[in-house]
Amino acid sequence: MDLKLVKKAMGELDEDQVMSALNEFMKSNPSEEDTLKVMNACQQGMSVVGDLFDKGEYFVGDLIYAGELLNKAIDTIKPALEGKTSAKVGKMVLGTVQGDMHDIGKNIFKSLAESAGFEIYDLGIDTPPEDFVSKVKEVKADIVGMSGVLTLASNAMKETVDSLKNADLRENVKIIIGGNLVTNDVCSHVGADAFTTNAAEGVKICQGWVK
Repeated sequence: MDLKLVKKAMGELDEDQVMSALNEFMKSNPSEEDTLKVMNACQQGMSVVGDLFDKGEYFVGDLIYAGELLNKAIDTIKPALEGKTSAKVGKMVLGTVQGDMHDIGKNIFKSLAESAGFEIYDLGIDTPPEDFVSKVKEVKADIVGMSGVLTLASNAMKETVDSLKNADLRENVKIIIGGNLVTNDVCSHVGADAFTTNAAEGVKICQGWVK
């Protein structure tokens, strides 16, 4: 499997090339490890799309199309990750924080986490703190995953953590944040337990928490 080709085709939004490469890949009865590498290549392709959007070479329509292509790609290779774990390992509430409309990274993470056996409650985009709080309460979540790529997202993440504290729920959940902006400093500022910019790595962290 040519991972560079997948990344390039994804970045160029070449659906035919992406899908034919992935369909060929699936015929080889791939291992979980190889499938994660391919998913990572798709994710890197999405970063290329994001960069081109920032430079003004791609537009909102391209971003939406890229997200749809990514979902299609993930659906194609997901069967190679499934069936490994049928037992549910934990409950996770996931959402893009208030003020942020990006969901590509969140959707990649969600697919991987579901494949790893997590029960996911996806709150979508632009999620206010109180929605996180009520869902955590309702499903008795083990983990809260917050995503955001805009600079203001870190404040929204912090507000969400503070709201969980105020509702006496913070002690019972682990919190992971993800997105282009997250760093160790942002993680400390927000009061999260961990941060990641790589979906596969993020799922590994969550698996460690529920073991």
